[in-house]
Amino acid sequence: QVQLVESGGGLVQAGGSLRLSCAASGRTFSAYAMGWFRQAPGKEREFIAAIAWSGGVTYYSDSVKGRFTISRDNAKNAVYLQMNSLKPEDTARYYCATGPYATGLRDKQIDYWGQGTQVTVSS
Repeated sequence: QVQLVESGGGLVQAGGSLRLSCAASGRTFSAYAMGWFRQAPGKEREFIAAIAWSGGVTYYSDSVKGRFTISRDNAKNAVYLQMNSLKPEDTARYYCATGPYATGLRDKQIDYWGQGTQVTVSS
């Protein structure tokens, strides 16, 4: 049973930073791509970032490029999302996801989702 557990969300002022973590279990973590998505109330879940199994390839949505950084630690079975220069429009529930390929995650080809962690950015 694959499990993805997100943590690190919270309330932050605009311009601030947060670091999200996702702990994975249930299969060989280092063999799969990992990604982050977010969903705001009344909106569709959108792709934010993805990282290949090796960590050597990353993809970002235009809305977060230059502000957010995805990384992974295969020894700890964890993926991270460093979020800087946060804006009120970044307010959403953030989800960790996994799949075979980073490009596939970008196209929402997902094997498993986490339950999400809430990020709220105040103005």
